[in-house]
Amino acid sequence: MSGWFVAACGALTFLCADSLFAGPAALHLPVAALTGPMTAPASPVDHAAFTPGPDASSGAALQGVLEIAEARLQSAPALQKPMIDGRDALLFPAISLMLFSDGELLVPVQRGSMVREAAAKSPRSYWRVIPQPGRIWREPGDGEWSRAALPLMLVNDTENHAHQGVATFLYRDGTVSALRLQFAQHTGPYLLKQHVVLWGSAALRWSNEASEAFATERAAARRERAERLPVKPWADLVGQFPAGTLEGFGGPVLPRWQVLNALVHRGTLYVQDSPTPYGPYPYPLEMRFGVRSVMKSIAAPLALLRLAETVGPYVLDLRIGDYVSGLDAKFGRIRFIDAANMASGYGGLGSLVTQPNNPYAGYLEGDYDGWYTAPSSAQKLAAIRRNLKPYPWEPGTVMRYRDQDYFLLGVAIDAFLKSVRGPDADLWRMLESEVFKPIGIHHAPAVRTREISERDGVIWANAGYYPTVEELAKIALLVQAGGAHQGRQILHGPLTRELLAARDALVPTVDGSRQVEAATRSAAPMLYRMGYWFPRYVSARDGAIRHLPSMQGSGENRVTMYPNGIIALHMGKASELPTGERASSDDADTTHRIVERLAPF
Repeated sequence: MSGWFVAACGALTFLCADSLFAGPAALHLPVAALTGPMTAPASPVDHAAFTPGPDASSGAALQGVLEIAEARLQSAPALQKPMIDGRDALLFPAISLMLFSDGELLVPVQRGSMVREAAAKSPRSYWRVIPQPGRIWREPGDGEWSRAALPLMLVNDTENHAHQGVATFLYRDGTVSALRLQFAQHTGPYLLKQHVVLWGSAALRWSNEASEAFATERAAARRERAERLPVKPWADLVGQFPAGTLEGFGGPVLPRWQVLNALVHRGTLYVQDSPTPYGPYPYPLEMRFGVRSVMKSIAAPLALLRLAETVGPYVLDLRIGDYVSGLDAKFGRIRFIDAANMASGYGGLGSLVTQPNNPYAGYLEGDYDGWYTAPSSAQKLAAIRRNLKPYPWEPGTVMRYRDQDYFLLGVAIDAFLKSVRGPDADLWRMLESEVFKPIGIHHAPAVRTREISERDGVIWANAGYYPTVEELAKIALLVQAGGAHQGRQILHGPLTRELLAARDALVPTVDGSRQVEAATRSAAPMLYRMGYWFPRYVSARDGAIRHLPSMQGSGENRVTMYPNGIIALHMGKASELPTGERASSDDADTTHRIVERLAPF
């Protein structure tokens, strides 16, 4: 959780569960545990060790460089296959962080960035690290030592998996203790396969630094905090309605597979606790999530809507084959909007039956993992040419869900942008400067292709974004407002409103080349357009039928926008489930009904 909910600590306190105050941090991690001989910790500790207790006082000011040594992590249960493509998922990477305090906050200069390991060794770590703002304080009985804690996310550049963790150390007069690390929550695994808790200790080295760059960063961090959405704890929302009104929010996903739930109501973000085996995660607003295909609702759609606003709606009708060379000739007819609708007519694996259609036919075939893990753009394109082929139907008519469509769409949009703005233009950087920053999103870590010498290449438009729940809320608010923010039109208004209304959305189970009757469309359990799913909901109040715009990603990550202005956000980890486990109940409308009770629509 960040230190800016109510003005630093006051805000922290009201989003921390009572269990966090089971005792001061010194009770769970005493000075001797951090300053004595460094040994592998027997287990993680209560998350109270990573946040100030009620009797904490101000910590000493801090500014400098923290060098964290490579460290061996332990896991529970034991990780069966820690080596992934020659990289070790049980190695915490050696990294250097520039840190400064601002009052009681601890702020990394690299906040919101995917920090690489300091040097290439063998074996290499599987992980990059995203540091987030934390806290400094002093505990009674710690003597001259102050404590520092900050959220750390273990992420990687091969897929969109994230472990949400925390780290803490002691410091005084330029001396630091060892670093205690633990990662007790995560979004859905894919290549890692297992659901695990990770923890360990790492050696540290500290260097005080007086660079003027810290003053610039301190000012930037304050501006970022000032642009945060109003945030309140879930209990404040519950108290506004009759008892039981919000019970079951987050369903149909079962509670054990939920990571964090939140809701935007009348401009305020209400956040639930994020449970872990060691108490609620202490910094929920700083958690960054591997949201997987939620990226399909963000990178390409927002880029197209932004370009439609700045250069014209014709961008939707540009052909992928005109901007990505070496593809099958059919891509000369596949428009950007066809790929955005998952209706490229390419990827010919699976059934040729289109009525009724199976939109997932052949989805993971054709050496999907070989394509997914191919590091460079050229290697990914080669895997597409090698393993996929044209379908016999025309683009824009039949939906077949393909991650490759969205990757190619991102490459094509990026190439178009370079053609009109020059070789240094970049799809994601355009979004960062022209869409994200104006709405108060200042950091947008995401996976890119890995090119020669580990150089970052094109953004993955199919997956790879690591947002916070507040950043997802801001994106949803922008779309919900028809692409306008504070009187400024950022996205093309008419096209954004048409998207929200599911205009021209495909019925995934129907061949769109045939006449689709209004009754068929109304009865469809799901529609799809431009990276958005539209689940069907029948009003519990008046029986009206609506298809609700929703961003969705594997693991049960969902962001749903409702006609009453409410936005529901759910981060989950329901992938690679143990045999016999199920992710959800049979009641798909659980949360929709709750939202309708809050404000009829």
